Amino acid sequence: MATLIPLTAVEPALVEQLLDAAFGEDRLARTAYRIREGTPWLKTLSFAVLDEEEYLTGTIQIWPVALTDPKGRPHPMLMVGPVAVMPGRQGEGYGKALITAALGAIDPRAALPQVLIGDEAYYGAWGFAAAPTPAWRCPGPWDPARLLVRTDNPAVLPLEGMLGPWSEEARAALAN
Repeated sequence: MATLIPLTAVEPALVEQLLDAAFGEDRLARTAYRIREGTPWLKTLSFAVLDEEEYLTGTIQIWPVALTDPKGRPHPMLMVGPVAVMPGRQGEGYGKALITAALGAIDPRAALPQVLIGDEAYYGAWGFAAAPTPAWRCPGPWDPARLLVRTDNPAVLPLEGMLGPWSEEARAALAN
């Protein structure tokens, strides 16, 4: 039986090894890494899954990001991912369990929109869609059909903007 644990309970080197195995050693050059660059993942929303033999089989991280609109106002969001499962164990439900756990840990009374880069056919099961994001931009190459967002109220989303880290500067600008 698989066991879900807080990601903080896993040695960081093991997480990095799993991410390399799942996405390749060139993963750090991906656009998603640029979007969340310099921000720490959120410990209360990030998880790992151990298989029946207690081997690290998958991880999910959630990050604070912001969509900065054309007037320079940051709109805070949560970036979901990477969702990583060891090759050879993919398709066994570990990824679905991780996504369900991470999204379920978000307080619905104060839920920020969640964004990710992925396949709508897969992530649509959790309410992610590309329809609200066609004029959003990312720092690096991306397929607009794979930039997905999930929110209870799409009307609160800016029509356009640039995704990036929800930095201290962005948080300070939001407070003003």
